[in-house]
Parts: sequence; C-alpha cells; structure tokens
Amino acid sequence: MTAALASMTGFARSAGSIDTVPGGLAWGWELRSVNGRGLDLRFRLPAGWDALEPVLRDLAGKQLKRGNVTANLTLKREIEARLAPDPVALEQALVLVKQLHARMPDSPPPRAEALLALPGVLRPAGATDTTGEPSDAAIAALRDGFATALTALVAARQAEGGRLRATLDGLLDEIAALHRTATSDAADQPAQHRARMLENVQSLLRETPALPEERIAQEVAILAARSDVREELDRLASHIEAARALLKEAVGIGRRFDFLVQEFMREANTLCSKSATKPLTATGLKLKAVIEQLREQVQNIE
Repeated sequence: MTAALASMTGFARSAGSIDTVPGGLAWGWELRSVNGRGLDLRFRLPAGWDALEPVLRDLAGKQLKRGNVTANLTLKREIEARLAPDPVALEQALVLVKQLHARMPDSPPPRAEALLALPGVLRPAGATDTTGEPSDAAIAALRDGFATALTALVAARQAEGGRLRATLDGLLDEIAALHRTATSDAADQPAQHRARMLENVQSLLRETPALPEERIAQEVAILAARSDVREELDRLASHIEAARALLKEAVGIGRRFDFLVQEFMREANTLCSKSATKPLTATGLKLKAVIEQLREQVQNIE
C-alpha cells in the first residue's frame, strides 16, 4: 500500500469545557499550518497557562516534521458569574471621589452607578479567573483537546497531500512526455552541428589556410561535445524515476524532492544551452516551465 503524502497546509479545531471550574470554562483550540523550511511551532495561550506549552510541543513534534504551525487557545466562561462589589476597590474609589468633590464644591455629588462602573469595583463573585493558576484537571483536559485537534490537523494535511499527489503525478507525466519529445528533437542535433562545424572549419581555412590540424581537431571536438545532449536526457530520465520513487515513499520527502527539482532544472537549462534546433529549444523551454510548476507544488510537501 502506498504511504500517505502529507502537505504542510492544514487547519483543525477542537472545543470542549472544563466542569471543575465554577461556572464552567469553555475552551477552543485552533491549529493552522502553512509551508516552512523546518518545524516552527507557535503557541498563543492565555496568561497563566504557559505551563501547557512544553508538553504540547512534545506532542506536536512527534506527529509533525515540517511547517509553520500556530496553535491558538481561547477560554471563555460558559455561565457568567454573579457580580459583587470589591470592598477594597470600592472604598478606594469612594475616598478619591470625596477628595475630588471637596476640592470642587460646585461639582455634582458622586452617583452610585458611576462608582460601580469604575474598573475593578465589580467582580464576578466566587469564580476563578481564567488567568489564575490552572488545575491539573484543567491542564489534562486542554492537553487532550490539543491532541484531538492535532490528529485532525494531520488528517487535513494528508487530505491536502492526496490532492497534491495527483497534481505532482500529472506534472511528472507532462515532463516525461516532453522528455520523449526532446529525445526525438535531439535526433537532428548531430546533423545540425555537423553542418555548422563544416561552415566554421571552412571559414577558418579561408582566414588561415595554413591552420594546424591540431586546431581543426580541437574545434571539431568542441563542437561535437556541444552537440551531444544524450547525457542530459539520460539524467533527466533518471530524475523522473527518482521523483516517482519519492512519491511512493511519501513520508518526509519534502526536502529531498525540493533538491531533486533543482537537478531537473539544471538539466533543462543545459539542454536549452546546447540546443542547435528551434524544436529542441522550444521543447526545452516548455520543460523549464513545467519544472517550475513542479517546484512550486513541491514546496508544499512535508
């Protein structure tokens, strides 16, 4: 069975609640993943919940190999707690208001609703702040929720990888077809270069009738080497086979595939530079365009 190819792009969400907190605490995880050279994990946790991060990093590192991954945790009370005045804050507010009124006798007397609207005067009664010290049960619930979201993210990346595999197979088929066309086009290379070679030799003999035979042989050898593209075509064929083998392997192939595509482009560039015919040049340019599309898609592989 062919292994599953994974993309680095994906999104997942999980949600739940913690009943051990007074009033109930609803939580939600959102995991987003995009392309990256390595594995970059970024956690956005509410204040006071930083103790979660080390264990979450360990969980993610075991299932993900590459990608820029952002994990966002939101916490919200399921039932709003009853409000009650904070005696200390209220007393401080009253003292300040009385002092200001004494300094400005013509000002209206302070109103109760204005005092209660001041920050910190009213607080939820008997409820634990979400920024407080998390309990072991709360940490365990959020860790399990993260694991659920992480599993969903892996599945989403593999689903995207399945679609990516189809695209890559199509591009490799197109490159293989262009390779066959280039092989056919290159059949005329020796004749084209032979004609050019004879023209160059005749031109040299006209300019220098006593040209040494060594110089003529050197010129012929250089032109002959330039006309031979069989090596480039053979290497390109082996690269196509290697790419298909990587797709069968599937797991953790992103970096190797990226390097292989660079070799694809190297051969296409050399093919174009050695081309002596318009058809072969046109095929070489098409090859470069398709290889560039392949390179863009390979950037998504984990």
